[in-house]
Amino acid sequence: MPTLGVNIDHIATIRQARQTVEPDPIAAAVLAELGGADGITMHLREDRRHIQERDVRLLRQIVRTHLNLEMAATEEMLAIALDIKPDYVTLVPERREEVTTEGGLDVSSNIARLKDVVDRLQSNGIPVSLFIDPELYQVMAAANLKAQFVEFHTGRYAEATNEATRQKELEVLAKGAKQAIAAGLRVNAGHGLTYWNVYPVACIEGMEELNIGHTIVSRAALVGMERAVREMKQAIRGNG
Repeated sequence: MPTLGVNIDHIATIRQARQTVEPDPIAAAVLAELGGADGITMHLREDRRHIQERDVRLLRQIVRTHLNLEMAATEEMLAIALDIKPDYVTLVPERREEVTTEGGLDVSSNIARLKDVVDRLQSNGIPVSLFIDPELYQVMAAANLKAQFVEFHTGRYAEATNEATRQKELEVLAKGAKQAIAAGLRVNAGHGLTYWNVYPVACIEGMEELNIGHTIVSRAALVGMERAVREMKQAIRGNG
């Protein structure tokens, strides 16, 4: 079964709603690891709507599993990543008007720019994952860039409104994983996964890590972070 990366962005969203100091995503990360998280994920956005640079720097010091920094492929973010040195970076698309990341990175149309960023990160010992839709041309573009990972955007699967569509999207993810592995890539997935839909994705052959945030933070608001993470680990194993 894949491991669990807990995305703590929405802990910071609550904090920033009041422009105050709580809840602190640093404390959330500690509790998530105590609950069994295999990694901590955060997205430092250009507009700093939730995670702040202070959070990234402190988390680099206290995270005991691994730290996954999601970021846009900009010079500003590249400089921060090279300074902080997370355990790996996930390059994601980013638009100011979106509420959350709405789709995968268009790798195939941005080869030159992304190659420079991937090369600079990986030459400095920071593995790169590319957050993409599970489409063959994007998989092959990621392989051509020599990224170590892809993370498949699972939004279309998560948002399916009937079982036939859900099954079709699951098959697309499984086919994409097979193609990525054949191309020498390691495979993660995330976006919109919940306690109720995660298990089929966890069963995809070759899936290494699932990055999950909103549903865990939502449950944590009611039952606490440690319990919310433990329950997600159970759901990934099919025991939810």
